[in-house]
Amino acid sequence: MNIRKHKQLAAVALCAALASCGGARRGGADGLEGELSLSGAFALYPLAVQWAQDFEQLHPGVRVDISAGGAGKGMTDVLAGVVDLGMVSREIYPPEADKGAVAFALAKDAVVPTISAANPLLPRLLEHGLTREAAAAVWLSDTLTTWGQLLGTADSTPLHAYTRSDACGAAETWAQWLGARQEDLGGTAVFGAPGVAAAVQKDIYGIGLNNIGYAYDDRTLLPNDGLQVLPIDTDADGRISDSERFYADKRLLTVAIADGRYPSPPARDLYLVSRGVPASPVVRAFIEYVMGPGQQKNEPAGYIAIGADKIEASLALLDAQPASDPKNDQ
Repeated sequence: MNIRKHKQLAAVALCAALASCGGARRGGADGLEGELSLSGAFALYPLAVQWAQDFEQLHPGVRVDISAGGAGKGMTDVLAGVVDLGMVSREIYPPEADKGAVAFALAKDAVVPTISAANPLLPRLLEHGLTREAAAAVWLSDTLTTWGQLLGTADSTPLHAYTRSDACGAAETWAQWLGARQEDLGGTAVFGAPGVAAAVQKDIYGIGLNNIGYAYDDRTLLPNDGLQVLPIDTDADGRISDSERFYADKRLLTVAIADGRYPSPPARDLYLVSRGVPASPVVRAFIEYVMGPGQQKNEPAGYIAIGADKIEASLALLDAQPASDPKNDQ
């Protein structure tokens, strides 16, 4: 067993034990009733759906409602009291924390550059890769407008950049990698992770940024039909070396994210965010479940389990606020 796997299994065992002990831990308790609502990041949505389905089976008296719409919507909704938890795929801003946002890190994934599988220069692009400098020229300065410029040739094949129109963690994380903010990104703006994936699939000259959950097929673990993930040339030597070659399937990429070979950002933590430390027994029980047995869903779904140190920090946040009386919560 390698060190990474050992650490992840140890983290799952730790949080499962924490979630099952003591009267305040309701991860598998009977009699829990109520409703729980989540909205936000497309990146976290597929995993949150799996967590919710399992949680409802554990607690038949609980109904969980989940909607995607981007990390910005999730943050706005939770701070406005529209939902119990926001799904957020970026770091929390100080003004949001000042308004009461409390973040629980629960998974890790990454944003990747995607191109059309029908791009006429595809073989060369996969061998050459994308440097941080080239990405900045595509999305920030709009000075890289042909694929020949990216490859360092005279080829005039046009390059069409796509970005997100909604306030989202994917674009913010991508911009952070480039030393900017989402509002600084250029390119054709498209709503949602599925929208960017579809735009690049349809445009043989397109390049976009996307969550790995929308770049790869969850069943085959291969890139989605019509898409290819453009490797990042981390050492900027003009080629993708063996140590940078881990994009063929989703499992290889998630291992590279976990062990740090894929840069962070655009790798990032994924959060559930509450307005203040939650007192509701249903909300607390869901967070505790996700930090415990729910972590076992992360890797099969193509995400990375969060570290034991962050699990402990999240549990400490919950312990800072006692659970409310269930009778008063309904």
